[in-house]
Amino acid sequence: MFQIRTDLALEARELYREGKSGEVPGVEVEKSEIDEEVEVTRVKIIDEQGSSIMGKPKGSYITIECRKLKSADADLKDKVSKILAKEISKLLPKKENMSTLVVGLGNWNVTPDALGPQVVSKILVTRHLFKMYNKTQDPGMTSVSAISPGVMGITGIETGDVIKGIVEKSTPDLVIAIDALASRKMERVSSTIQIATTGISPGSGVGNSRKELSQKTLGVPVIAIGVPTVVDAATMTNDTIKMVIKALQQQADRESGFFKMLSELKDEDKYMLIREVLEPYGANVIVTTKEIDKIITDISQIIANAINIALHPGIDLKDVNRYLN
Repeated sequence: MFQIRTDLALEARELYREGKSGEVPGVEVEKSEIDEEVEVTRVKIIDEQGSSIMGKPKGSYITIECRKLKSADADLKDKVSKILAKEISKLLPKKENMSTLVVGLGNWNVTPDALGPQVVSKILVTRHLFKMYNKTQDPGMTSVSAISPGVMGITGIETGDVIKGIVEKSTPDLVIAIDALASRKMERVSSTIQIATTGISPGSGVGNSRKELSQKTLGVPVIAIGVPTVVDAATMTNDTIKMVIKALQQQADRESGFFKMLSELKDEDKYMLIREVLEPYGANVIVTTKEIDKIITDISQIIANAINIALHPGIDLKDVNRYLN
């Protein structure tokens, strides 16, 4: 059986709950609406049963949803940066003189996959300054290094091996990895940010998972930050059919057997049917939005600002924006 492609824990939970009234066993969920524009959902997988059902490792998954993120103005970008920074800060190790390695995963030559490299280009790196002046601590800043290792198709080397070598040499206390993800819903593409304490598998968003980056493989905690930038054609077609059915039902007899059958068909069943039709023709392609260039630029700035604020307590958004500009 085909599996609906999604990297979001929020959507894995939704898939399980379709047609069910209870919560996923072994999973705790907390929702908070920041305001009319931003909603935060915290999904925590607490045991092996929850991990098996969700298809994800035990840990915390925080999702920030903002429908206007695709066309955010400066004020909204600053607001989301502050919310994201606050969530990242809660996950940082309680350690003095902490050092962090920021990893931008993805292919800088492919725009929907260039989120990680673009974030790294905006990170305020300080490790070399700490080394140069032989400092171990600073009241307003921490030691931060950053790398965008490319993808195996460019380097010929497993990304996980590259990062592991850097971690062994530079010995950070924490790794923050940024990557593009895949969603099962068009409405969440480029409007959702997920933070996970479980690490990440490079390339998972396009169904090409490589060696995972996690505490198990790297020996240090890994915080993964991802944004869905693509959906597959079957997902897009499924969402389109749902909208068409809804529009037709508004103009037709709601009790019609045909429309009733379509509306009661589970999303997973529709997705499987559509994908089975598309697969023989090689038509189940990966799809992104036409404004993806601007979107990646804007969201990379939001994520970089949040990381800079969280890792450097002595600076604020005004300082960060001045540095980046």
